[in-house]
Amino acid sequence: MDRRNFLRAAALVGGAVAANKTGLLPSPSSWRIAQSPGSAAGGPLYIPPTVSPKALTLTARATAAEIAPGVSSPIFAIGNGPVAPTIRARAGERATIVLRNELAEPTILHWHGLRPPEASDGHPRLAIGTGAEYRYDFALNERAGTYWYHSHPHMRTAAQIHLGMAGLFIITDAEEEALGLPSGARELGIVLQDKRPDEQGRISYNVTMGHDMMEGLLGSAAYVNGVRTPSVNVDSAMYRVRVLGAANARIFRLGLSNERPITLIGTDGGLLDAPIQLPHMDLSTGERADLLLDFSGLAVGTRVKLQSLAFVSPYRGMGGMGGGMGGGMGRGMGGGGALPQGAAMDLLEFVVTRSVRETPRVPSKLSTLPAIETAAVSKERVFHFRSAMMQHSINGKDFDMERIDERVPFGATERWVFVNDAPFPHPVHMHAVHFRIASREGGRNEIFPWERGWKDTVLVYPGERVSVIAKFDSYRGRFMMHCHNLEHEDHGMMMNFAIE
Repeated sequence: MDRRNFLRAAALVGGAVAANKTGLLPSPSSWRIAQSPGSAAGGPLYIPPTVSPKALTLTARATAAEIAPGVSSPIFAIGNGPVAPTIRARAGERATIVLRNELAEPTILHWHGLRPPEASDGHPRLAIGTGAEYRYDFALNERAGTYWYHSHPHMRTAAQIHLGMAGLFIITDAEEEALGLPSGARELGIVLQDKRPDEQGRISYNVTMGHDMMEGLLGSAAYVNGVRTPSVNVDSAMYRVRVLGAANARIFRLGLSNERPITLIGTDGGLLDAPIQLPHMDLSTGERADLLLDFSGLAVGTRVKLQSLAFVSPYRGMGGMGGGMGGGMGRGMGGGGALPQGAAMDLLEFVVTRSVRETPRVPSKLSTLPAIETAAVSKERVFHFRSAMMQHSINGKDFDMERIDERVPFGATERWVFVNDAPFPHPVHMHAVHFRIASREGGRNEIFPWERGWKDTVLVYPGERVSVIAKFDSYRGRFMMHCHNLEHEDHGMMMNFAIE
């Protein structure tokens, strides 16, 4: 490991620990949990306020929030709760948003899955300092779907998201509204993370120089909308649940404790063409799943848990870190008492509190997805993702804020191939485009049902070669492609491309 990267890693770890010792987090949040009768240990699910993107001011600040009954913890907030407000708009509207930074460190917001112009995309080089403001102004030219927004400063993305700087950005349109999907109180948005509470139940961003920097931070408990393993009351009816994977490195295998199937109706870029019933599905950092969950016919008092089911960790050995650290990591084990990758976890408990007589209705047709445009491909580009000796790189290069790694003609349709030469899984995210997955070779060797729609993030296991096809026709400018494992992107696994 060279001196530059060692010092960079050490600074990140040191800064994360220091943040909780310098008086940066004094103010209590105005939101608190009240323990409700029969709720899970973490208390009721926090429902963030819903706001419009028109003339919206978002303030990033260090504060505290109650993340379990009686447990107040330092957080980084956008708003008053443990996760950011949910932004909701209709397709075609305009977002006019001001970010105000009251943190004691730089920050910037990225609108993940949306395709704004360069000035509004949230590139790390645009990060603003303490006391500064940044203005966003862009059209929401997207399909109806579940998008999200999060902080994106270089080398502090992992800490800021982990401590609360993430929220949903929901777009609706006439096509979706005509489907009669569950709405109102029967539509839930959930942000999934895992964290390591201390003996008092408080959270911080404390990473080790070994396991966490290589595999990514893995937690010991699940947090949903910033609250530890919460519960929510439901009717005996169908619910729409929009799920975001926002963990640092955890892959969630979503399933229900009563073994009822989940119905997938949308992914990163909006609705599928038709619903898909699944026993479970995988969700990595940055990916979204739009689900229908059926509680019909269940008696009052029934409890059903959304869980991350157990699976075999994709981890493949030490990959250059040296033989002395291999014990737990060979099983996908993180540091700091974390549950290993693939461990079973309870996420959210649904408690049936009201019986209703309704027949669940799932539309047989949702939307129309065009065929993958393989014939239109004008160029193929191959990207190798490597992790070794506390460094993460793409095509052998560490991220440079100003270097342009690829130049793409505006309007071109291209095939980008992501090759995972590392021992860890990489969720690969592209800014400025949506793509379709064309193939996966090696490893799991298939395209899964939850990967059939429009995507902006794809999970690539060790040994896999995944091809995606994208059309670069939104805006000219400088954008990014990177691994969305938060420690990986903070430590070099990002690159710039220019659409010209």
